Amino acid sequence: MPRTLFSRLRALLILLPVFLLTSCSQSTDWGFPEGVSSVNDASLSLWQGAWIAAGVVGVFTLILILWPAVFHRGKKDGPEFPKQTQYNVPVEVAYTIIPFIIVAVLFYFTVERQNIITEKTDTYAHEITVEGFQWSWQFGYPEAGEKAVVTGTPTQPPTLVVPLGERVRYTITSNDVVHGFWIPAFMIQMQNLPGVTNELEFTANKLGEYPGRCNILCGRNHSQMLFTVKVVTPAQYDAYLETLKGSNA
Repeated sequence: MPRTLFSRLRALLILLPVFLLTSCSQSTDWGFPEGVSSVNDASLSLWQGAWIAAGVVGVFTLILILWPAVFHRGKKDGPEFPKQTQYNVPVEVAYTIIPFIIVAVLFYFTVERQNIITEKTDTYAHEITVEGFQWSWQFGYPEAGEKAVVTGTPTQPPTLVVPLGERVRYTITSNDVVHGFWIPAFMIQMQNLPGVTNELEFTANKLGEYPGRCNILCGRNHSQMLFTVKVVTPAQYDAYLETLKGSNA
């Protein structure tokens, strides 16, 4: 192998971990915290497994690319064209079957986890309505009355207050265009569709504040369609509902 080529490959191998580690944080869960919501518990292992599968396929593909580039390079004293080969049936069959198996396995586990995440029950403790509009959010708390709503603006994003450890059903709608109700830390996303009512149930399991946003391009101020999720204790949540009742009395 020429010295210059060897030096380039060695530099690439040295720099590769640097690029991979630049996006790492103190989290050990591959970009998503563990146990923040009931959805995390169901989908985090799927997320990690998908990345493992992608990594294996990526490394194998990289080897297939680099191997001929390094070991089958044209030689100065060699023929103008290397030996040409065609129709390797076993390889072509393998290239067809292996991707099919990978996709089928990922599809199976995705559907399985999706059914768990979108399951509706009769045991939820609270209900909150989530309406998206250009370009903010309105959160309603039916337990505190029909007028108990929190409406945001692009310059003043609203806060979605939810109780710790209690299952909440979210009724998700839109009054204009398609929006995306997304809480990254909770690994939750569901579309707000005009004329369609979607429902989602989950439990918040850690106190704190978490950013939320619209993740579907919905117009000029899409980037300002933000909100904050604030997870509080059940007692604080009950007090918050009483505050909403008082402010709308």
